[in-house]
Amino acid sequence: MTESLVLSAPPGPPKPAERVLPLRRPGRWAAAAVVLVLAAQAAHGLVANPFYQWDRFAYWFARPVILEGLAVTLQVAAYSAVLGLAGGILLALGRLSANPVLRSVSWTYVWLLRSVPLIVVLLFLYNLGALYPALSIGVPFGPAFFTFDESRLATDMAVAVVGLSLSEAAYAAEVVRAGVLSVDQGQHEAAAALGLPRRYQFARIVFPQALRSIVPAYVNQLVGLVKATSLVFYVSLLDLFGSVQSLGATYPGDVVPLLLVATCWYVVLTSVLSVVQYYVERYYARGALRTVPPTPLQRARTGLRDLRHRFRKETAR
Repeated sequence: MTESLVLSAPPGPPKPAERVLPLRRPGRWAAAAVVLVLAAQAAHGLVANPFYQWDRFAYWFARPVILEGLAVTLQVAAYSAVLGLAGGILLALGRLSANPVLRSVSWTYVWLLRSVPLIVVLLFLYNLGALYPALSIGVPFGPAFFTFDESRLATDMAVAVVGLSLSEAAYAAEVVRAGVLSVDQGQHEAAAALGLPRRYQFARIVFPQALRSIVPAYVNQLVGLVKATSLVFYVSLLDLFGSVQSLGATYPGDVVPLLLVATCWYVVLTSVLSVVQYYVERYYARGALRTVPPTPLQRARTGLRDLRHRFRKETAR
């Protein structure tokens, strides 16, 4: 019996680790380059084109007449947002009610006001005095207990706020209804099992959870509401857009810079609403997320701290 010896070569030096190369994406870089070129051309056209008259834009941007119109816009938007949301909550509860009368009336209101353009609602309210010179409260087809002079009540501000609120309530109702329906049915059943009153169930258990779905959609509605305030110019209320229109008729050579002034102010208002939306969403996300994402300011601070740490390490070498 013979034994065979197997000779193995001595182990060589370890092979160097292979470098993992990221996947090349030339299309993405090409698209980014095209976007940067187009953005640079657009910025150059805005700055270099004398047609925009940036000196006149700077002159009109913070003039008292513009700021007065801006204050009217903010006032109308604030009143309409609060009244529209309150009306939307009532309409949503009516649509979710088991009472067929409340459900039918709420559905009809939402269907009708969403079907009619806002400018038609405003013009109809503005001319309501021709149809109803006086408004009264009393027994239908019977005596009236209280009578109001419509011409005194229907000021330009009142017409604008009522018209926007009526239209906003129809859209807010669907936003609130969708938010309430998004709450898990087990939450409703658990609240009912505790024997809590229906009003308490909605105010303390269902509605706070529904706000996570309501807030993003309703802030979008508020952005649209701020821009919709430009229509109150047609009911003789000089808001931001109305002031710009009046000044444009008085100074025809400044139409473009005045339109740019209105555009910039609307961008500022919608940007503020977007910031508010972010922090409100972050607040109500605490019950759904284990860790709330950092704010942009916190991210900037973290990035700056990391940059300082790297700089110190590099200088210490």
